[in-house]
Amino acid sequence: MSLKKLIQWSQTEFTDLPWRNSRSLYGTLVSEIMLQQTTVGTVKNHYERFLKRFPDLASLAKASEEEVTVAWKGLGYYRRARNLKKISEYIFNQCGGEFPSTAEKLQEIPGIGPYTSHAIIAIGKDARGLAVDANLERVIARLYGLKFEKGPKLQKKILELFNSEKIFSDFNLSYRGLNEALMDLGRTYCQARKATCDLCPLKNDCLAFKSKKPLSYPVEKIATLKEKEEHELHLLRFIVIKKNKVLAYKKTDKEWLAGQYEIPTLVISTTDKKLKQYPFLKSKVLDGKLKKYKTSITKYKIVNSILVADQKLLKTMGFTSEVEWRDLDDDHANLSTASYKALKIFQAD
Repeated sequence: MSLKKLIQWSQTEFTDLPWRNSRSLYGTLVSEIMLQQTTVGTVKNHYERFLKRFPDLASLAKASEEEVTVAWKGLGYYRRARNLKKISEYIFNQCGGEFPSTAEKLQEIPGIGPYTSHAIIAIGKDARGLAVDANLERVIARLYGLKFEKGPKLQKKILELFNSEKIFSDFNLSYRGLNEALMDLGRTYCQARKATCDLCPLKNDCLAFKSKKPLSYPVEKIATLKEKEEHELHLLRFIVIKKNKVLAYKKTDKEWLAGQYEIPTLVISTTDKKLKQYPFLKSKVLDGKLKKYKTSITKYKIVNSILVADQKLLKTMGFTSEVEWRDLDDDHANLSTASYKALKIFQAD
């Protein structure tokens, strides 16, 4: 199999990824958590800045949660930032600052699952391991002609084959290089809906290519009604400003964007009768005259209306959460992206 050719292709084409320039266990942990649910292009713009602020495990473990979420700004899904901090605290306090040496031991750390543990071993340590994400499962399914439904079943099968040395059994090169190259292949030539087989370094060994139906691998999962479900959500965002400070409240662990601050928000309407993220508006508002902007999160398409108000009006409308003043000029205000959008529209008037 042309794995050496594949790795050479990867190392030639993707030399500009900053987390690959100076590999370490800590740097691999940070980059892999960042890359979850985020594009490579986005992470490229934030990885070095984050490491400059938190250059090692100790600095991250000792930082406050708010400092970490502020440094995370722009990467979205802030639960990952809090998870990364908790992992660093555990390794620093419970493991003497040393990363466990096996994937199994790493998975005993709260917040580290099979993928991240194998990424730390294979990519961080350059030891034998396979970090099976969506890209790797697709590439490997096509390469070895595995007709399994993509997702947990396929990933489990791939790891079984790898651990029993039925795939990549004759491999004697860098496991770091192998994992990175397979990831690169999945992002470029071997995509979910497009397979550019003519340019692929592995085409001569690929069973999916030989079948002339590469897109039939892996087997597509049939989406359930619950997975297809989307909801409309109309929110009312209150702007209360005094002396260059804005009134905001801190999101709890049970809410979206936990740990961040958000301007007071109420639900005008929604198609989701089970929504508990925000309280509902108690009084009518002339919404047609208000400025609006659109956002989205998970399965919700959101229309946001902006209302300039005072604290007394908040209670009348039904907002009762504890609030505090956040400085608009402070980089550590840690306001949500939706809040900043509302303020930007307000300040443009």
